[in-house]
Amino acid sequence: MGFLFVDSHKFVIRKAMKITKAVVPVAGYGTRFLPATKAMPKEMLPVVDKPVVQYIVEELVASGITDIIFVTGQNKRAIEDHFDYNPELESWLEKTGKERALKQIRDIASLANFVYIRQKGPYGNGTPVLNAQHLIGEEPFVMVFGDDIFTGEKPRVRQLLEVFEKYSDPVLTAIEIDDESTKKYAVIEGKEVESGVYQIEKMIEKPGPHATKSRLGGIGGYVLTPDIFDALKKTPVRDGELWIVDAIANLGKKRPLYAKKVDATYYDTGSKIGWYEANLALGLQNPELKDELKKLAKKVV
Repeated sequence: MGFLFVDSHKFVIRKAMKITKAVVPVAGYGTRFLPATKAMPKEMLPVVDKPVVQYIVEELVASGITDIIFVTGQNKRAIEDHFDYNPELESWLEKTGKERALKQIRDIASLANFVYIRQKGPYGNGTPVLNAQHLIGEEPFVMVFGDDIFTGEKPRVRQLLEVFEKYSDPVLTAIEIDDESTKKYAVIEGKEVESGVYQIEKMIEKPGPHATKSRLGGIGGYVLTPDIFDALKKTPVRDGELWIVDAIANLGKKRPLYAKKVDATYYDTGSKIGWYEANLALGLQNPELKDELKKLAKKVV
């Protein structure tokens, strides 16, 4: 099966290739977590015993991604350091016989090929994609955000890739939402073409429960085709920001778009309550912590 992309203003069919690249925007200020994020990236906030961004990287790697492009900003050096080797720490762990910890930190650096570029251009989550164009070229790729954790038997990104491999068109992450969440998320309306897979007809930004019957919420995480770059360049800046969803909507006027209702649990660690929820839920899944955590929760409550 082939995929479509824009080349010299015309669509060309090429043999489908394995998607190996992902773009992860991590340039945001993390203002919802100030003052904790004054000097530390919000993506480095711990969930149990790992920073948030490591969960994202592990999901990508488990889905078959080998090259991860971080689009960073000032004060994000800690992310680079985390995914690098640390000879001094490794030497100390080796000397003190902490073999388990030594393996853990060495494995982090070899998870993937990491590339770091600075975000340049308008604020917003569309700019990082444009910044990575020279590294992506004419390949389809994955874009995920650095503060969304998904857990489940099959990685969320792998589920998106399987839909792309079948339809060869952009694929969006979707979850089932309740009435109140229609005020928080974009809502997707469309035709279910197979179980959990929808061809998108309309995306409505935070419509509220009475403006649509759909309860399919669109959240961050996409498989994108290279014609998104041209769509982004033609997308107007809105309220000082370039939005990836605006470019995807414009792309949908020219080609089909799909949404996959993922079989996964979603934690929005970009919010305080979502971060606490992730720590509690994943802590309870940790065999070393779960019993003591249950006791602690009862004590605190």
